[in-house]
Amino acid sequence: QVRVTESGGGVVQPGGSLRLSCAISGRAIIDYAIGWFRQTSEKEREFVASISKTTVNTQYPGGAGGRYYIFRDNVENKVFLQLSNLKLEDTAVYYCAAGRRVPGTSGRSSSYDNWGQGTQVTVSS
Repeated sequence: QVRVTESGGGVVQPGGSLRLSCAISGRAIIDYAIGWFRQTSEKEREFVASISKTTVNTQYPGGAGGRYYIFRDNVENKVFLQLSNLKLEDTAVYYCAAGRRVPGTSGRSSSYDNWGQGTQVTVSS
């Protein structure tokens, strides 16, 4: 059984950075496309970034503005999400999702079969 675990959330000031980690236990992370999503109590789940199994392809939402960067470390069996120049509106619970049948990358939450419990990111001055 695959278990997905996020870590790295915390409290940061506007303009700061955080690196979130997604780890998979039970299988090699290279077998999965990975997506990051976020959600607040006021908004629906929102796509943040995706990376394909081969690492060749990445995908971000249109308004990301280069502030998000997703990458893999297959030796550590982890995928990382680097968040930069954080804004107040980036405050949310960030979720990692893994999908074996994703053909490349996907910004749709329905593409992913396995989800973590989330890690809280709070941007506050």
